[in-house]
Amino acid sequence: MASQAEPIIVDLDGTLIKTDLLFESANQFLASKPFAFGRLISWLFKGRPYLKAQLAKHFSLDPALLPYNQALLTWLGERAKLGVPIYLATASNHSLADSVAKHLGIFTGVFASTEEVNLKSERKRDLLVQQFGGQGFDYIGNEAADFVVWHSAKRAHVVSNSEALIATVASHGNLGEVFTAEKPSWVGALLKEMRIYQWVKNCLIFVPLLAAHQLANPLGWAQAFIAFLAFCFCASAVYLLNDLVDISNDRIHPRKRFRPFAAGHLSLLTGWMLWPGLLLLSFILAISFLPSTFTSVLAAYFLITVAYSFALKRYAILDVLVLAGLYTIRILAGAVAVSVPVSFWLLTFSMFLFLSLAFVKRFSELKTVQAQGFAGKLAGRGYAADDLEVVSMMGVAAGYLSILVLAFYIQDSYTAVLYRTPQIIWLACPLLLYWVSRTWVITHRGNMTDDPIIFAIKDRTSWIVAACFVLIFILASL
Repeated sequence: MASQAEPIIVDLDGTLIKTDLLFESANQFLASKPFAFGRLISWLFKGRPYLKAQLAKHFSLDPALLPYNQALLTWLGERAKLGVPIYLATASNHSLADSVAKHLGIFTGVFASTEEVNLKSERKRDLLVQQFGGQGFDYIGNEAADFVVWHSAKRAHVVSNSEALIATVASHGNLGEVFTAEKPSWVGALLKEMRIYQWVKNCLIFVPLLAAHQLANPLGWAQAFIAFLAFCFCASAVYLLNDLVDISNDRIHPRKRFRPFAAGHLSLLTGWMLWPGLLLLSFILAISFLPSTFTSVLAAYFLITVAYSFALKRYAILDVLVLAGLYTIRILAGAVAVSVPVSFWLLTFSMFLFLSLAFVKRFSELKTVQAQGFAGKLAGRGYAADDLEVVSMMGVAAGYLSILVLAFYIQDSYTAVLYRTPQIIWLACPLLLYWVSRTWVITHRGNMTDDPIIFAIKDRTSWIVAACFVLIFILASL
């Protein structure tokens, strides 16, 4: 029966894989050569096939890391075992398509784009009809561009979550198998990629206003809130850019591989279109409503985070210093936004505390890869799995130094001006000692997530400690 079955022709981009190799190759090109955007445009002016061919020459593709549609891949594998001929037909460049076909090992042949021909829609249909005849093949596609191919196929198999698209294919009378796209909603994937939950970190912008005891300053609160929004949009822009640049490393990470770009749940093109827009919105808010000094601090934050995404995160120790500095910059930004002096003690305390948490983040990553038996260097990082001990020592030391800074702050003469009973603040020291120590114990046990801030938000004990910490400072003010 297999010898009498029509060959199955399967599309690649958005069908067999949940991403697009054109966008994958362009993304890798821009990530490695961020100042070569002009070359990309010049290639595009010479035609889409030429663009694909040039990008393919610069693309280091690892087919094993691509996000495949597992249900479809399993189904195709079963048909291949029965002897049904299966062909890959794609608008991606032939060198990339051949690489994927070789990796999977289930295809009889490959049809793909060349430097002169973009094998899509009518051109794909004409080639398949020429090879197999009208109604002489089954075709698996995922988008409107595949309609003309489906119409010439004996059976039209669909990979999509769109009921409208499936109904349109069914109206032709040759609908075959229907596979889900294995993707969440576009909006849900976008919100996850923007890391809305990370916006809580930007609440540090309100700290200088609170530390200066200007609770009854409505203008200050309004300025702080605008600064908060500006940092949120800027941070989301940076998260998008970081995940675009780091997509290859994310795909081999046990948890980060589920991020929307890495998992193929969100188009890479969407990311490259959205992050500049969010960044522009951030600076419009800053320039329109806040002091110019704040705009300078925001610009410094963005430039440092970009440098971190492209280079600095690959250097051990320097990476965690940068992460700690980015938290401290938020406090500095809050101070300049509402025009209040920022305490030397506050900045120093912040630097050491967040340095400890940055080491927690790295330790957690190292712990994860070590538990999987990986003994080499982390992909895209400057650490090896056997650095666990030294990372732990430095992280614990930084956390305890932050508490020492807090103790010195209590003895400062300026503290006596701000608080009626500054001695009460001493209670915050053992409280913070408990929290830092507990955080590191949890991390050593392997129960810490990649981001300790997010862990703290979800941890009831951390909320209790935070409430007691605030209460101590309120009592010291009374």
